[in-house]
Amino acid sequence: MPLSSAASVSIAGAQSVSLAQGKATFPFGLSRSVSLADGTGAGKADRVWTATRTLAASASEDLDLAGVLTDAFGATVSFAKIKALMVSAAPGNVNNVIVGGASSNGFITWVGGATHTVTVRPGGALALMAGDADATGYAVTAATGDLLKIANSGSGTSVTYSIAIIGTSA
Repeated sequence: MPLSSAASVSIAGAQSVSLAQGKATFPFGLSRSVSLADGTGAGKADRVWTATRTLAASASEDLDLAGVLTDAFGATVSFAKIKALMVSAAPGNVNNVIVGGASSNGFITWVGGATHTVTVRPGGALALMAGDADATGYAVTAATGDLLKIANSGSGTSVTYSIAIIGTSA
């Protein structure tokens, strides 16, 4: 099944100040995008997995990136490298969504250590992507470095999040 994919993120805006002689505006922006052709090398990806999931109050789950997830067609997805990852917390969440920090066999090549986490606040998102020329991406090691932990930060209410992962099989 050939895959064509793209990932992008941008921040833009303008800051203004009133001056005696008028208004001064400072526009700013930063964006990055990557288009990935089908394959496993630089600028390529051949695997994708997306889902919208709900975690009960104080619950967590370990997403096994090497051989347990199934794609939209029911085929098992096994990642060797991650080229793009996005986790989006539902705006209606009361609690945060915590990404990372698996107790064992954690997928940690995207953070500094096994216990590191990122907090995604309600309505917020975490985006990570490798560049067009990057053949390495973020390595997944089956059985020893393949669990991406997603957790509900608190008790009382469930959280819903959406996730998309683009990567390679080799």
